[in-house]
Amino acid sequence: MTVPPVPADDDAPLDPRAGLDIVAAQERRVRDSEVDERVLFGVWGAAWIVGYLVQWWSASGSPTGTTSGPAGGVFGLLMATAMVVTVVHLVRRSRGVRGTSRTVGAMYGWSWFLGFAAQSAIVAGVVNAGAPPRVVAVVANGVACLVVGLLYMAGGTLWRVGPFYALGVWLVVTGAAASVVGMPAGYLVMAGAGGGGMLLGAAVVAVRRRSHP
Repeated sequence: MTVPPVPADDDAPLDPRAGLDIVAAQERRVRDSEVDERVLFGVWGAAWIVGYLVQWWSASGSPTGTTSGPAGGVFGLLMATAMVVTVVHLVRRSRGVRGTSRTVGAMYGWSWFLGFAAQSAIVAGVVNAGAPPRVVAVVANGVACLVVGLLYMAGGTLWRVGPFYALGVWLVVTGAAASVVGMPAGYLVMAGAGGGGMLLGAAVVAVRRRSHP
């Protein structure tokens, strides 16, 4: 006579080790879908410090107080690199997220490209209107700083990241201060306060993550 198998007990307690594995897997999934402020702060901070110092060095030796073509090219390449890193990072972090979160991440990533495309068009319009080189420099850098600052503020609001929003406020204030100072001194303001502020933000986030893993 065959003895029937004993049915599995659905109410049996879960193995504690298996439960911990499930919790750890969920935590890794959440971390992998979070925006890493260290990456974004770091790449933009480095790009701004190097880019604006190059522009300041070029403008300091110019009779018009503006940068040369090569210096502007270096700055543009650094900004483009930072934008690509930003978009790739945001798209990767939202790849495993479905629904509204993924859509928001993609829209926010493309906002960087659109913002700087609009900035370039505004600068081109100012040049075509016959503005002096110093005015063009103030507008170009002021609008760029405004775009980055507002996007950081938007990102901080979307993902409820306080340091993200605070850094955006700081960058908007930095852009305004650099515009008031004028060029070429404004380049130093943007390199020190803008780029330095971003790197400081990356360091603060790194310390917080280390103390609250």
